[in-house]
Amino acid sequence: MSKVILSNGVVATALGILLTGCAVQTEPVPMSRLSASQQIVVVTTPDWSSTSGTLQRYERSSSGSAWSAIGGTVPVVVGRTGIAWGVGFDSIGGSGPHKHEGDGKAPAGFFPLDTVFGFAPGDAASEVKGPYVQLLPSTDCVDDTASSHYNTVVDRNRVPAVDWNSAEHMRQVEQYKVGVIVGYNARPPIRGRGSCIFLHIWAGPGSHTAGCTAFDEAKLRDLIAWLEPAKSPLLVQLTRDEYARLARGWGLPALAVAVRPSITS
Repeated sequence: MSKVILSNGVVATALGILLTGCAVQTEPVPMSRLSASQQIVVVTTPDWSSTSGTLQRYERSSSGSAWSAIGGTVPVVVGRTGIAWGVGFDSIGGSGPHKHEGDGKAPAGFFPLDTVFGFAPGDAASEVKGPYVQLLPSTDCVDDTASSHYNTVVDRNRVPAVDWNSAEHMRQVEQYKVGVIVGYNARPPIRGRGSCIFLHIWAGPGSHTAGCTAFDEAKLRDLIAWLEPAKSPLLVQLTRDEYARLARGWGLPALAVAVRPSITS
């Protein structure tokens, strides 16, 4: 998300810089962003078409130091058709689809975790350490690729002209009672490569999303209270096979291996 126009007209920019380019060729992955991060939220899915997976938080004291797991694994749901390589990762190698608008896939790669949002007023969100925006009846996330506000959260009462025909009316979505904007496809967005990507509350373990990552509200609130902008938090989202392939080169922690109980007679 490139920017958030708040109800007072102030523009809150994303916490980090994402890649720009055309839909066919994107710039190299910004590895410096990952190497500088001290907080990562790792989401892995069994394969590209899976609609569920697991989340694990990690933190480290400085760039280059060892990652430590924070809390346990959390079940999550992703897009209704799984996940796909996001902007900036088209030439990363390996297999897998590439994300585009309306495909029902959550983006794969790594992306900043930016502004927190919710229904509550700002003074009731004391646990939030970074930017926060209260969702109002006039808050939209624009997914119209023809709009100058594509992939932006705006207050439609505060913009000079409403130039979109399609948007999420965020205050009407109960699962957006609290959430985090994922800084995907920003500065400026590549039209048609996906928009309005969030961490938000799920509708249950059997649900799915239109391209976001969703999980239990209490776990989401724990994550939000843990996030510190000074630590450059990132969402790292991959299939388990791609995570295993890229983890060493990307400096990621090893995933825990599930141990099956032994069967005794």
